[in-house]
Amino acid sequence: MRDSEPLTGEPLALDLVNTRPAGGDGRIDLLDTPERLAAWLALEEDRLGPETGGAVPTEADLVAIHAVRAHIEAAVQALLHGQQPPTDALRALTDAQRAAPAVRELSWLDDTVTATLRRTGPLGVRLAALLAESAADLLTDPAAIGKLRGCEAEDCVMVFLPAHPRRRWCSPARCGNRARVARYYQRHKQPAERQQ
Repeated sequence: MRDSEPLTGEPLALDLVNTRPAGGDGRIDLLDTPERLAAWLALEEDRLGPETGGAVPTEADLVAIHAVRAHIEAAVQALLHGQQPPTDALRALTDAQRAAPAVRELSWLDDTVTATLRRTGPLGVRLAALLAESAADLLTDPAAIGKLRGCEAEDCVMVFLPAHPRRRWCSPARCGNRARVARYYQRHKQPAERQQ
């Protein structure tokens, strides 16, 4: 896995936060263009449901998603450090949900009534509401918040919920391999230096 590819598999809110990994010159944005947002939406398609609806994201949609991501990140970072999340971040996440509330749309299918959650409005507003809702689910789950971790790799800013209590890195293929290689290098470098 390359550092330029988004990590997926964490709760949706964390997957969104993790689209701003550390790069050589600071943080990079893996959702910096409508095309890259579309690619991320495709990766998350099974969890986003009908909210993406095959629509092509615009610059305005990016602005809405970036705003929600910043508010989720502010809340998550505060909780990681044992602090109260910023009130303005929580308020903004609530407002994002309020901008496109979910309505259970009823229909008749195969001799049964079905209900599908739908939101109205522009794509960015609908996605921001859905992502803010996923943040609300995460931030209000004491079990999840109690497990929340930051990657232990020195140059990584990713966050995750470990399935195993000994998990230390955001990804074994990304940071885990780098840490193991660095430890190996240090072990083998020291004897060679003593011989000189």
